[in-house]
Amino acid sequence: MQFSEDQIRDVLEVKEKLTSEIQKHKEEIELLEKNLSLINSMLKQQSFTKASALKETKPQAQKEDYSIPLKKNIDGSLIGNAHISPDQVLIVLDNTLDLKEDMHPFKSFFLERIIGEMKRKDIADLEKGIITQDDIINCLINKDGTSLREIIIKNYRQKERVNEIISTATWSLSKMIENSK
Repeated sequence: MQFSEDQIRDVLEVKEKLTSEIQKHKEEIELLEKNLSLINSMLKQQSFTKASALKETKPQAQKEDYSIPLKKNIDGSLIGNAHISPDQVLIVLDNTLDLKEDMHPFKSFFLERIIGEMKRKDIADLEKGIITQDDIINCLINKDGTSLREIIIKNYRQKERVNEIISTATWSLSKMIENSK
């Protein structure tokens, strides 16, 4: 089948228009890709700062304070009470207990392994810019002479951590009582 000269000119015109449109869209796509790349670069540079600057960076276990009795594993006798607030876990030991900070497994297991691991994770999150220095978990021990009276864990930040703190503190304190007899 033969095409006339007019048909060939029309086809060439259509080809030029298509080529022109393709080139125009390629330039638009390149411009869009450059803008997207610039935006991505800006977001990467600012995202950690923005996340750490957010007002609510700490998911809280509960909005209100509550308490949990800590009972010895073997006979169910009271070891103390855990008072949980959005900011901290306060474990107040029974006054009749004479437990020392360096007793096994309190220091080696509870403080160094459980709280220490949470702190290492928080420091890694700090280095990534996810949390601030003020958000790192912190454990304070209050004593009456050499006897433990209170364990204060600040900045626990996650409900799962509260559960782990309560269960491991209960277990550790129970073992300390058993070992002291």
